[in-house]
Formats: sequence, C-alpha cells, structure tokens
Amino acid sequence: MEKSVRYVLTIVLLLFVCNAVAQEGNVNMSQYRLGVGDKILIKVFGQTDLSMETRIPDVGKINYPFLGDLKLVGLTLSEVESLIYDGLEGDYLVNPSIAVSIVEYRPFFIDGEVKSPGGYPYQPGLSVNKAAALAGGYTERASRSDIQIIREKDGQQRTIEVDVGHLIRPGDIITVPQRFF
Repeated sequence: MEKSVRYVLTIVLLLFVCNAVAQEGNVNMSQYRLGVGDKILIKVFGQTDLSMETRIPDVGKINYPFLGDLKLVGLTLSEVESLIYDGLEGDYLVNPSIAVSIVEYRPFFIDGEVKSPGGYPYQPGLSVNKAAALAGGYTERASRSDIQIIREKDGQQRTIEVDVGHLIRPGDIITVPQRFF
C-alpha cells in the first residue's frame, strides 16, 4: 500500500509541476491586453445583429451597435465583455450573455540576421527560435545571444534582452543581431 501511495503522490506532483510550467509558458494570456491589429469575435447569444467579428483599427476603437464607439485597445477580453454587458443591459436587453474571443492575434515582427525579415502571424507559445524559423531561419552571421525585443507595456515601448528560448507576445519586434567572429 505504501508504494502505491508514493506512486500516486509522485504522479500528482508531476502533474502539478507540468501545469505550473505550462502556465508560466503561457505568458498569462488570460490577462492579454488587446491592441491594434487584433481580430476579435463578439458574440451576444440570441442576438445575431449584435454579434460581430472585427479587427481593431489604428484608432483603437470599434463602432458597436447601440453603443457607438468603444475603445478596446488596452482592455482584456473580460473587460470588453463587461463593457458591452453594462452598455446593453437594461436599455436594450435583460441579462445579456456575451462572449468575446480572439480570432487572430496581431502580428509580431522580426528583423536583423534572419533570412526573411518581416511581420508574421502570432501563435501562442511562440519562442524567439520558432519565430526565426518562420522567418526562414538564422543567417550564418546571426548571434543567438543579445537578442532584443521591443515590447509595448502600459502604453510605452520597452526594450528587453532575451535568449532564443524566450516566449514572444503579439506585437513584439524582435531584432537578431550580427555576431562578431
């Protein structure tokens, strides 16, 4: 009996560790803040005229039926749901059921010592190494250290140095430097 208890405890511990690693690698996407270029789906159940799929334009606002212009840049999905719920409840609907999801993230950009620099569609779980692979791979002169990412946070752009295993986020600008022989 003691061996089976240890076995079960080991399995539970492994599952806990795997879940913790997966959550850390997820870069807290539940708190993901919408930005220009994200494509979202707003679904109001039972109200097809209030459901829509839209890409957030450069101004950061969308025009939503009955509510007018809604500024979505910087909001989480749950904040958008609350904003629409509060606007529709009472005057238009009784207890509306609203779901907002991301259809397509805004692209990331990669430049420097990769074979095909440019913008590419973001996918959750994408590392610098995988981003470079999407860009045709590293050039012969690419440095795999001192890689920089320009990332917007709280309305300001910040530069961070990362390694090839670092997870990227939508909208990141990755620069792969040239190495010195």
